[in-house]
Amino acid sequence: MAFSPYFHFFLLSLLTLFLIVQARLNLYPPDHAALLLIQKDLGIHSQSIALHNPCTSSGISCERRPANKTQVLRITRIVFRSNELSGTLSLAIGKLSELKELSLSDNQLFNQIPVQIFNCWKLEILDLQKNRFSGKVPSELSSLIRLRVVDFSSNEFSGNLNFLKYFPHLEKLSVADNMFTGKIPPSLKSFRNLRFLDISGNSFLEGPVPVMSQVEHLSADLTSNNIVPKRYILAENSTRSKQISAMAPAPSNLVNASAPAPNHVVPVNIHKRNKKKRKLRAWFLGFLGGSFAGCISAVLLSVFYKLTMFFVRRGKNDQSLTIYSPLIKKAEDLAFLEKEDGVASLEMIGKGGCGEVYRAELPGSNGKIIAIKKIIQPPMDAAELTEEDTKALNKKMRQVKSEIQIVGQIRHRNLLPLLAHMPRPDCHYLVYEYMKNGSLQDILQQVTEGTRELDWLGRHRIASGIAAGLEYLHINHTQRIIHRDLKPANVLLDDDMEARIADFGLAKAVPDAHTHVTTSNVAGTVGYIAPEYHQTLKFTDKCDIYSFGVVLAVLVIGKLPSDEFFQHTSEMSLVKWLRNVMTSDEPKSAIDPKLIGNGYEEQMLLVLKIACFCTLDNPKERPNSKDVRCMLTQIKH
Repeated sequence: MAFSPYFHFFLLSLLTLFLIVQARLNLYPPDHAALLLIQKDLGIHSQSIALHNPCTSSGISCERRPANKTQVLRITRIVFRSNELSGTLSLAIGKLSELKELSLSDNQLFNQIPVQIFNCWKLEILDLQKNRFSGKVPSELSSLIRLRVVDFSSNEFSGNLNFLKYFPHLEKLSVADNMFTGKIPPSLKSFRNLRFLDISGNSFLEGPVPVMSQVEHLSADLTSNNIVPKRYILAENSTRSKQISAMAPAPSNLVNASAPAPNHVVPVNIHKRNKKKRKLRAWFLGFLGGSFAGCISAVLLSVFYKLTMFFVRRGKNDQSLTIYSPLIKKAEDLAFLEKEDGVASLEMIGKGGCGEVYRAELPGSNGKIIAIKKIIQPPMDAAELTEEDTKALNKKMRQVKSEIQIVGQIRHRNLLPLLAHMPRPDCHYLVYEYMKNGSLQDILQQVTEGTRELDWLGRHRIASGIAAGLEYLHINHTQRIIHRDLKPANVLLDDDMEARIADFGLAKAVPDAHTHVTTSNVAGTVGYIAPEYHQTLKFTDKCDIYSFGVVLAVLVIGKLPSDEFFQHTSEMSLVKWLRNVMTSDEPKSAIDPKLIGNGYEEQMLLVLKIACFCTLDNPKERPNSKDVRCMLTQIKH
């Protein structure tokens, strides 16, 4: 049987596409070698491992990373839960410097945690629960400051808990049902983001558990399988799906395409030689054409696949609720937002340039109150929209996207968390915790009108809280975030008058290798914008420090930069007026008259000096957010 040139063209196209698909990135050799040792010590047999490409093995996840001007795959996650493993954790674990998750729960692993684990400096999840690990937990574990989840429950660990030193991002900690001894470390108080703590089942631990208002769940119940807060599960599943789609093995039909085609049935009759030559010529031309077409097809299929996935994901995102916080137990609690006008019956508590804010009780939460920001989104092709309206709409949508991307991933006691996002055809709903005390600007206005009091201790606590929130954004968060619009109106106060930085519509994430970000126009609020940002359109974290210095001054002076008082001064500027007063013979004249006579004048003058320090014209001379927080906490009352 003879095959037509078209069949060869098709066959060679598939073969070329298969070869291109198979030309994937290679796993970083040191990671590959370390993984083989780790799996061997865990008791995983080589027959169950994809030796040629471990990234396709069950439980192993890899991500692209740069190396020597090329791209390689690095192992980022090892997840072997309930695999009946009965080995040990290899010393080679320290070779995986890009590892983010190590989950080995519900096995029979034994021996100690190797000290070398401190080399996994990007580790975020360490789940070793329900094994037979023993001995002391190495103190070097405290160097892994990116950890979010640590679960050592139901093992045979002994020794003290001194490895719990400083974990600024830790959200879940469980050391239940072990043999730990000694005192419960007071350092637990410094874990600002801790939401779950379980130390039960350790009979020899001494001392009280430090009081931590932010801990939401303290229990010995280990039956729950919810190891990671829901918002992280969503983020990791999304990442995992991308990895699987990028690393899935080629379909079997493509593999079969590489098999040799059946031999041509060549006639032996001498009178048909000319026909044979024509077929060979056609085959050769088909081979050349197939190779070329295969390359083109591979590129087009790759582009088509990426476009398809983009629209599929966008379609999902545009039509479904996304929950970022475990405070919302199930999606049905926010089902009322799916109605035609889900907030029509709710109480409106505010209205601004980005939309309206409503107050509602979260169903099934025993009276938990939430705030819902509704942002109108007219159809982009509406004929009645003017060019100016279109620009305003685009700006508003960019701010919504920025707020969702940035606030959805940050968690800190001094930042207002985004609980959920519900997109609708005509609007977006952003769900937040309700802050019943409103904004700092509202409070200061009420103080000016004489309808409310705010003493110096309360103002100092608010200032310290804002500084702690900035320190998290600028220094402790994995990717630096600059708020760009810090002002009293964007500082909300919770039930305990604790400051929460809010409204991240103008915020920007700064890549690690960048010192600044450049914009096309100035954004922010007049009176709080750093002078260098006006001049160069480049903003850094020192621009936020300048804005914070103005907020500090407002807390002590009791007047906003827009107050008419400054329009009647020679400087016509809060910052310049403050500098002149602080260098005069009567610096105390800058203090709010309502605070005079309370015995804290010296402390307030120190805060005003910090405000002057933060608002220096040269950004290099301003302190960073950590220095500011330290200076404020050192002021004793």
